[in-house]
Amino acid sequence: MVSQQRRDVLAGIGAGTGLSLVGGIATAEIDGTDDRDDGTSEVPFDDRIADLLERLTIDEKASLLHQYQPPIPSAGLDAFRTGTEALHGVAWLGEATVFPQAIGLGSTWDPDLVERVGDAVGDEVRGKHNATDGGVGLNIWSPTVDPLRDPRWGRNEEGYAEDPLVSGEIATAYTDGLTGDHPTYLKTAPILKHYIGYNNETERTTTNAELPPRLLREYYLPFFRDPIESGTAAGVMASYNLVNGRPMTVSPLLDGVREWAPDGNAIMNVSDAWAPVNLTGDQAYFDSDAEARAAAVLAGLDSFTEFGADNSTTTDALLGAIEDGHLDETDLDRAAGHVLTVRSLLGEFLEPSEDPYADLTEDVIGHEDHRELACEAARKGTVLLENGGDGDGVLPLSTDDTVAVVGPLSDRVFEDWYSGTMPYRITLREGLRDRFGPGRLRTDVGADRIALKERSSGDYVSAGVGKGGGVLGLQSTDAPSVQLFERIQWTDDAWTLRATANERYVTVDGDELVNSSDGPGGWEVVDEAFEFVDVGDAVVLYHPGSDSYVTVEEGTLRASADAQADAARFDVEVRTDGIEAAVEAARDADAAVIAVGTHPLMGGRETQDRETLALPHSQRELVERVSDAQPDTAVVLQSSYPVHLEGVEDRVPSILWTSHAGQETGRALTDVLVGDVSPGGRLTQTWPRSADRLPDITEYNIAETGMTYRYGQADPLYAFGHGRSYSSFEYDDRRISPTGPLEPGETATVSVQVTNTGSTAADEVVQFYTRQRQSRTDQPERVLRGFERIHLEPGESVTVEFSVGYNEFSFWDVTRRQRVVERATHSVLVGAASDDIRERGSIRVDGETIPPRDLSATTRAVDADDWSWSEIELLDRSRSAGTVVGMTDGSWLSFADVDLRSKPTKATVSVARADEGEATLQLRRGSPSGPLLGRTGVPSTGGVYEYAERTLSLEHANGNNRDLYVVVRGGDVRVHTIQLE
Repeated sequence: MVSQQRRDVLAGIGAGTGLSLVGGIATAEIDGTDDRDDGTSEVPFDDRIADLLERLTIDEKASLLHQYQPPIPSAGLDAFRTGTEALHGVAWLGEATVFPQAIGLGSTWDPDLVERVGDAVGDEVRGKHNATDGGVGLNIWSPTVDPLRDPRWGRNEEGYAEDPLVSGEIATAYTDGLTGDHPTYLKTAPILKHYIGYNNETERTTTNAELPPRLLREYYLPFFRDPIESGTAAGVMASYNLVNGRPMTVSPLLDGVREWAPDGNAIMNVSDAWAPVNLTGDQAYFDSDAEARAAAVLAGLDSFTEFGADNSTTTDALLGAIEDGHLDETDLDRAAGHVLTVRSLLGEFLEPSEDPYADLTEDVIGHEDHRELACEAARKGTVLLENGGDGDGVLPLSTDDTVAVVGPLSDRVFEDWYSGTMPYRITLREGLRDRFGPGRLRTDVGADRIALKERSSGDYVSAGVGKGGGVLGLQSTDAPSVQLFERIQWTDDAWTLRATANERYVTVDGDELVNSSDGPGGWEVVDEAFEFVDVGDAVVLYHPGSDSYVTVEEGTLRASADAQADAARFDVEVRTDGIEAAVEAARDADAAVIAVGTHPLMGGRETQDRETLALPHSQRELVERVSDAQPDTAVVLQSSYPVHLEGVEDRVPSILWTSHAGQETGRALTDVLVGDVSPGGRLTQTWPRSADRLPDITEYNIAETGMTYRYGQADPLYAFGHGRSYSSFEYDDRRISPTGPLEPGETATVSVQVTNTGSTAADEVVQFYTRQRQSRTDQPERVLRGFERIHLEPGESVTVEFSVGYNEFSFWDVTRRQRVVERATHSVLVGAASDDIRERGSIRVDGETIPPRDLSATTRAVDADDWSWSEIELLDRSRSAGTVVGMTDGSWLSFADVDLRSKPTKATVSVARADEGEATLQLRRGSPSGPLLGRTGVPSTGGVYEYAERTLSLEHANGNNRDLYVVVRGGDVRVHTIQLE
């Protein structure tokens, strides 16, 4: 997929100018916990960029480090803006093709398809760019590659997978499509979001994601590495949060990304929106804007996203930092050079006739080919969760039957926050109607139609007519044409009201309630969401968006009451029982399809994590009642995240899941429901049985908490990789090479024959996992090493082969801070899901035996083998680099298999303590309460960044393979290093 020609060009760009590769891809290791001296190595820019930098003034250079870069006519530079959103289509810029959400694209397990989607999106970005004379920027803030480690994350739908291999291949495919196929010039310049350790919205700017060294390298960093290494991503966006006590906006991990890239100068790292302000705001990490912006530049940030189009705060701070000595001009040169290199690769300095993408006009936007591609992506992303115990479920539907389609998602398709404006939308009802014909379709939303009667006056709430609706008021006569509202529950508390008078949603404009909205939407709050609060035998309406209750003022409904006591009381009159109507429709049909799920903007989204994974009560009741009335019922579940089904999976024979799948949702689902296409999507995220089984959402040490399939997430509802088919597949003839030990430099191959044993042509996703059986340290339960989506006709067989190189069996050895391949046997597991293994075998790997730990060299506390995790915190050694272990009273960390045969007599520890008084640091053997080898007092060192060495006299420190425990008593201590002598 990825153009090797482009990688070669990037690696060698500027030949003869001294430009060289930054770091070594094969050996470079980013270490965010290193005590780095300056974090950079000087790499010259190519001649054109170097010449530009020489001609720019210092003020002009500073202006290039902001999202909105002004034109500089003297240097021939046009205005440039970073940050066009294009997560699953061009967002926020009018009509564009809307593809399935990112989680839906990931669920295809089809990188080739996703590359085509990226190519289409890139074309539409260029089309809009060319049509607006450059007004639409070519720097794309997509894709989001954060691991989907916790389904409660409000932005779960933005990611691809909980596994770095799946996410990496899908993300690389998408960026490969976005960047185009020219060997030198980029169609767009994608930025990967959000680097790194960002999976919670609650307190997202102050959350400290604690990432131990091994987990950082083996889990979190690989999600970002593949697209950067391939040369198809132009940088990363620093996330809002802190990692190990340091804001990511100033983390040296940013500059380390360049070590992966074919050309480190072609990496432009950006901040998230307003994140630089947090450095002196919520995070209180620096005292001045100048210090904060300087630290970000030195850490590897190249572009500041703050204060909209006004760049004065950024440029003033940067120039002030130079004046104060925090930066020098060469630091600005480096960051500005990165920005200019990316702009050059986008073709900014080409003559129009030389631009390889000049022919992409606005005609490409919403092109028919893109519509068909959107449908294909939506089809391939559907996952059949259930279809009867032996595949004898309701699906596929017979087109000769009469079918009832009911449920709140049967007649609507929603956009999420990062969607474009759909040029059209096909609902499930429309898709089935086109296939079955209106005569064989029974329909009902399954939602109550209610009238609201204001209690004090006895008058009814009435809506306006026409597209624009009107202000909701009261009317004394019973006039159903303007007084009925469809009420749908989206979370336990959030309901929408859609006026039947004009099929528009009730929203709040100013403080007036009006029926004018196309649908729920808005940043942070959804003005179309209301809560029905019981007050005795009446209800009051609460509007969370304004934190107000609805009252009636001079006959007009307003969200203006601060207190519940001041709210208007209403009687809810159910004029049409939605569930009963859906039941009747189902009884009158041969089969029923119930479309339920979540709204992408309610219950969880950017700025809001979700507390529950359950379907709202009214939707669960709808499924129960309809399935009781019609045994041949299939549920279509549409959501942005794993849903707690609460027994629904046991009540209905068939469940089909899809993400919010874009404009072609209804047509794609119909193709799957009737069997034109056998569902071949697979889950890329473990589905827990309930949110109650999950750890704190801010706990990022998934190896400690047992999250994701890698670390043995217990008793999931559906496992990673799960997905059923309308056909059946047999796996056999498993072969593994070599039969002897795998030696350094060799590649192992694993092959298996897969046969379609059913009567339906179908796709299967063959998945290859390994598990290391013996190790010095804890290893993952299993690791995905490869996957392939294949299509087989009935009776057809194909041999699927996977390759895994010797070094891929390596892991990060904390004892020597390097990657190591251990001598061990690895289980080979090939199957249809992480919990559906069909063929097993083993590979012997001829690696090394890790020697006992040698603590005679200075050893970082963060490289310990174990710790009392809930009692310690990984923190910053300084504001610029390094990680220490923050220890509290009674906490411990341990080093396993320590060689004490030299009989050391003292230990030296580097510690910091801000508090007055003295804590105690102990060294014990065998356990936190084992024999005491030595102790020392730790008085205040003057601050958390003021380190001092303390010495412990040791007794009885001898032997081999000893476990040593550092224990703190009596207060807080930051422990940096330990050394035995």
